[in-house]
This record gives sequence, C-alpha cells and structure tokens, in this order.
Amino acid sequence: MKKIVTVVGARPQFIKVAPVSRVLRQSFKEVLVHTGQHYDHKMAGVFFEQLNIPKPDYNLGVGSANHGAQTGEMIIKIEEVLIKEAPDAVLVYGDTNSTLAAAIAASKLHIPIFHIEAGLRSFNRIMPEEINRVLTDHVSSLLFAPTEVAVKNLATEGISSGVHNVGDVMYDAVIYNAKIAQEIHKIEDFGINEEFILATIHRAENTDDPDRLKAIFMSLNKLSKKVILPLHPRTEKKLKEQGLFDLVEHSTTIKIIEPAPYLEMLFLESNASAIVTDSGGVQKEAYFAKVPCFTLRDQTEWVETVNVGWNTLVNPINDDLRELVDSYEEKPYVEGLYGDGKASEKIVEYIKNFL
Repeated sequence: MKKIVTVVGARPQFIKVAPVSRVLRQSFKEVLVHTGQHYDHKMAGVFFEQLNIPKPDYNLGVGSANHGAQTGEMIIKIEEVLIKEAPDAVLVYGDTNSTLAAAIAASKLHIPIFHIEAGLRSFNRIMPEEINRVLTDHVSSLLFAPTEVAVKNLATEGISSGVHNVGDVMYDAVIYNAKIAQEIHKIEDFGINEEFILATIHRAENTDDPDRLKAIFMSLNKLSKKVILPLHPRTEKKLKEQGLFDLVEHSTTIKIIEPAPYLEMLFLESNASAIVTDSGGVQKEAYFAKVPCFTLRDQTEWVETVNVGWNTLVNPINDDLRELVDSYEEKPYVEGLYGDGKASEKIVEYIKNFL
C-alpha cells in the first residue's frame, strides 16, 4: 500500500482533512502530521475529537512566531519526517504557513505534492496566505481546484498540467456534519434568546492594523442585533494591546464566547440572521447555510459568493456596516457553486491514477 504524508496545522485544515482522510485511508497508508500552528485545545484538539480525525502520527509542536521563524522551523521538522517516512506523495491543504513549509520540504526532496484548494487568489500580495498558496501551487504535481475560477487563475499563471476541478471538500464536511450539529445543540446552550449576528475576526490584515481593528469593533458595537463573538486568542491579544478590550467586554451588543468547535460553529452559523467575518471558511459556510455574509476584507478568494449576492465585501473604515446589514435584501439562492459534495472521492481517484 502506497504511503501519503498529510500535513495540517490550522483549524480550517482540520475540517478539510476529515472527509478526505475517511476516503483516502481506504486505499492508502496515510501518515498525519500536525505542525502545531494552532496548538490551543479550543483551536485544535477539539476538532480532532469532534470530527473523528485520526490522532496525528507526528505533532511537531511549532507554535506562534514571526512568519519566517515559524515557517523555517516547520520546514526543518517536516523534512525530518519526510526523510524518515519516505512517502510516495505529500498532501497539503489551503494556504497556511504549514502548507508552504510542507511544499518546500517535499519539493527539495523531489516528493510529489498534492494541493487541495489550489488556484484560489485574492490578488492581494500583502496577505501572507496569498504568497503561501501561489508558491505551493507552483511546485505541486496535482492541483485540486474547488471552482472553475480557480482553474482559470492557474491557467493564467501557466499551470494546466495536473489541474482538476473537484469541488470543495468543505462542502463535503458541511453535508456530513450539519445534521449532527443540529441534533446535538440547541440555541439555549449559548445563552441566546433573541435574533443574533455571528461575528468572527482573526486575519492579520484586520488584527494587526490598529485603525481597522478599532473600526471593526466600533461597527460591531453599533449593530442593531446582538452580536455573538467567538473570540480568537490573537484577536483578544490585539484588542488588549490597543486598549479596546474593555469596550468589547462591557458592550451591551457584543457577547463574547469561547472559540467555538466546528459543530458549534455550524450550528451558530445556520441559526444566525447574518454573519460578519474575515474568515475564508466562514464565508463559504455562510453560503452553505443560506445566511447572508458580510466580509471585512477588500478582496475574497471566494468571489462566487459575492457574484450571487450572498456575500458583501465591507471596508470597515469607509463603509457603514450597520446600514449594509440592515438594508440587505435576500437574493435567490444559487445551488452548486462548490461542487456536488463528493470532492473527496474525486481527489482520491485522481491520486490513485497518478500513483
């Protein structure tokens, strides 16, 4: 049985690996490597438990650091694993430092790289995620694109060999888990007895910019409905550094809760009246849940959600978030933007053919 090393490190990747591993392990020996990029139990460990992801074979323990230091340490430790395991291929997801580190380590050892979520582009090179995904795509042998737009992005960069539009593995995960989430949770579990807006903020472009960070939380505080905020540890740290945490903690509009495990997030998303976020994954989950989304970014990789009217890009400094939310008129729902929910099966078939 041929061997594939899968490298993950962050919350969105744990969600994606669950449906793929279920299918992959029927035909291959999978060695799961967790870099430790998300190391807090609430941000990492609980996802392995909830989604029945196999326990990682390696936990590299690389925690928070500057991008260069973190990526460099990951490259060193992933390379050691690859030399020891000698896999037939390396499978990576998305656009994190873990993704890029694994791609660099594998490429130097001449091990084929398979990239899930290939071809996504925000066209904003200031975002570290954009650099990670572009570089990973250019050293990958199989590129699993979630949309036709992603395929076209790759073609524009001269990449056509090994490219396959398989749909989005996150849709696979939502189909599998959304019903479970509704069965095990009820709204009273969260101390909510009114309509609410769900908000998540974590991206560096927002948290590291004091003006944007202040504008975002002033805007959230002015919304006309209760705001449920699962607070990311990095965002909490930045709020405290900027002297904004008291505003949030004592707000009558914003209700802080712990970072929500995946099933809880699916439940909250499906029951929210609107979602405000800077997360790529949450944008799509909002679309899957048929809930309007307001994305606090100047660009998005998930342009399809904007094109069909279920996602609105918001500049937190220049735009009136409350006005945009309150005046939103629901658009006709367009099915099938991200495939048929069988991306995992298609990915494994292409891997079989390649190896």
